[in-house]
This record gives sequence, C-alpha cells and structure tokens, in this order.
Amino acid sequence: MSKYFCLFLFQALLIPAFAFAQAFDNNSVIFENVRIFDAKTMSLTEPRTVLVEGGKIKSIGQISMTSDGALRINGTGKTLIPGLIDVHVHLTFGALTMREMMSPMLSEGVIMEKVGGNAERMLMRGFTSVRDAGGPIFPLKMGIDAGKLKGPRIWPSGATISQTAGHGDFRAPDEKSRRFFGEPSRAERFNATFIADGRDEVLTAVRENLRFGASQIKLMAGGGTSSAYDPVDVTQYTFDEMQAAVEAADDWGTYVMVHAYTPRAVQRAIKAGVKCVEHGQMLDQKTLRLMKRKGVWLSTQNLVESTPDMDPQRVEKRKPVIEGQAQLWPMAKKMKLKIAWGTDFLFEPELNEQQNSYILRLQQWFSNAEILKMVTADNAELLQLSGLRSPYPGRLGVVEEGALADLILVDGDPLADLSLIANPAEKFVVIMKDGKIYKNLVE
Repeated sequence: MSKYFCLFLFQALLIPAFAFAQAFDNNSVIFENVRIFDAKTMSLTEPRTVLVEGGKIKSIGQISMTSDGALRINGTGKTLIPGLIDVHVHLTFGALTMREMMSPMLSEGVIMEKVGGNAERMLMRGFTSVRDAGGPIFPLKMGIDAGKLKGPRIWPSGATISQTAGHGDFRAPDEKSRRFFGEPSRAERFNATFIADGRDEVLTAVRENLRFGASQIKLMAGGGTSSAYDPVDVTQYTFDEMQAAVEAADDWGTYVMVHAYTPRAVQRAIKAGVKCVEHGQMLDQKTLRLMKRKGVWLSTQNLVESTPDMDPQRVEKRKPVIEGQAQLWPMAKKMKLKIAWGTDFLFEPELNEQQNSYILRLQQWFSNAEILKMVTADNAELLQLSGLRSPYPGRLGVVEEGALADLILVDGDPLADLSLIANPAEKFVVIMKDGKIYKNLVE
C-alpha cells in the first residue's frame, strides 16, 4: 500500500476513535522545589525551580519564578528526570501476536488500531521517545505528531531490509520469490519488510524508506531467533550489499543499524561503515575492541528467558543468545563502549507492560545512576546519530536550559530506589512531552 493510502485509512478509521487523545497544553509550566537528575554528575541537584515554555526548558533556578498564566506544580520531595527512551521497539510487531500477523483478516486499519493503543500506553509509562527498529510505522508517527493520537516521539526505520532467507524474510512457505515469480510477499505489501538482493535492490529499498521519512535504516546482517529460515550463526548480506546501504544512508546524512549477533557479521558490518549494532549477545572481546576503536554503538537488550510454551526450535536457537548476554553487558561496560538500551518485544503484546521493569534487569551490572543515564542521556545521544534526518531537532535526555521539555516528575528518589521507575502508574506523577502535560497527579 502507498504511504498516502495508508494515511487515508488512518485518518478515516482511527482519528474519530481517538479524538479524545489530547494533552493538557499550558502555555507555560513551573515545577517548584524539584531535585533534578544531572546526567553529567549522575547525581541529584538541590531543590530548584524549572520553567517550561514553548515546548522547551526556558530556565532553571533556585528562586521563585513568575510567568503569567503558568501552571505551578509543587515538586517537594520529588525528582525531575528526562523522559525515558527505548531505542529498540517494534510498535507494530510488539502490539500483535504472531497469529494476528498471519491472520487473513489482518488489515491496515486493524494494525493501526492496536498499535495506536500500544503507543499511548507506552507514553503513559514514561517513554517519551523511542526508536522503532523496523515495521509499518509512518502513519502512526504522523498521527502522533499531528496530535491526533497519544504516543512517544518516534525515530522510524520503516520496513526492515533483508536478503532472501534473511531475518526479515517473513514469507509463508507457499509464498515464492518476487524476483522469480513477480509477486511481492504479504509482509512486503504491509510495509513490514523489503526482501532485497544485490546492490541495486538494496539501494532502492534504503531510498524507499528514506523517501517515506526514515530517520535511520535497519538492515538484517545476521541470523535471528524469531525467524524461520536463518540459523543464528549465519552472516547475511555481502560486503558490497551492506556498503551500498551505508552509502545511500550517508548520502542522506544518516546511518545504518544492523541486526547481528556474531563476530563475523558484526566485523563485516563495521568494515562496511555501519554505526550501530543491535543485539550482539554472542560477540567476543576482539569484536568489541573493534567497535570501541571505530566508535560504533552497541544497542542491546537483556532478553526474556525462554519459556516452556515457546516453540522448541526457537528455544534451541535462543540458547547461545541468552547465554551470551550475561557476558556481553559486563564486557561492554569494562571496555567503555557506547552502550544503548532497548527492549525488542516481538509478537507478545503482554510483555509491553513490563517495559519499565526490564530496566531493573541492568542492576546486576550498573549502578542506579548509570542506568538512569543510559535510558535517558545515552539513548538520546544515539538518537542524534540521525543528524538532519532526526524528526525532532533539539536536545533530549537531559534537564537543561534550552532542552526539549520531555520530563517526568517522580514521587521519590530513583537513584536511591530505582524500582520507582518500574511503577509508573503510581510513581510517575507528571508526564510531559514537548511541554505538554499528559498526566498530572499532583494536587
């Protein structure tokens, strides 16, 4: 479906249903007597007053501020932190089960209805910015940016780009190759993926995503655990194909991130000029040292353990990944890599409600302050790799004068008790995005 037809469906089917999704938009807001999380010192300031105007933090001080018509919020005993950032979400794939994805009744309208609710709940958990790591996303982003839906800021990748028999080859067994039989697969028709082989097709796929507004490109460079055809150990895309993607993205001032687990896949990607590795749970010290030397980001997760009800084949494929993540995090920290955090929930919508609690899994390797910095300032730094393709110019992930006003007022001190951020319903008493209040429990 075309971008414009998708948008038409979105406008026709969803906007009336979500017409109530409006934020409380004060011209200015004053947070009084709040302690601010400072990512540079990884500590809390003394009580201060913060003035928000025009979607930005206008001033921070220790004295009472005045502003005509300002909403004043008493922050005594509370902490002001930047909005949380998850740099590896799939807003579409994470909102649907595999059965729903494969259903013949699936339509663009059904997808957007489920995904719209998922996006709103994500914002109400305090995630004011996310990087969508692949899937149909552009109509949802348009709706959120237009104020018709509630949801986080979205850095969209668009359709994943995969070789035939790669991690993004979602074809059913009866779907044949487009190249030989002329019919695009169902997943391609739903803008979930591009199956692209050879330099020319890769260039076209990258440019198609950029045409629709992708802020970065997602390329499948290795095998996966949730895909049917590719073992985890395989390396995907030749150097020439991968370099073509990097060149096309670089021409637009942005970057390529790759799905990859193994040293061979990651080393090839780095040689091709890739700037961010997703996952990497099977990497060795040699490859991590190369990433450090080249300034390549490691965007990884602490994945959910395998469960008895998982497909046995998937459980087997996941074993080296689950075992490897316990070694990856401490190695990456010791080497002082550029580390970002994300969740990567797929086809299990019930996991979305655990998004905040997954942050706490990092406590076995990082201090509370390091974790809070990672899911705010560090993740925001990764988002800025998009350069001029970033859909939201300005500084995020910090509470500083001139920064964009994506803020959370936490009831308590998250540096002393990080579990506060795993209870957003009660402990996030104010949630603000772009200077607009989406939640306010302060009397």
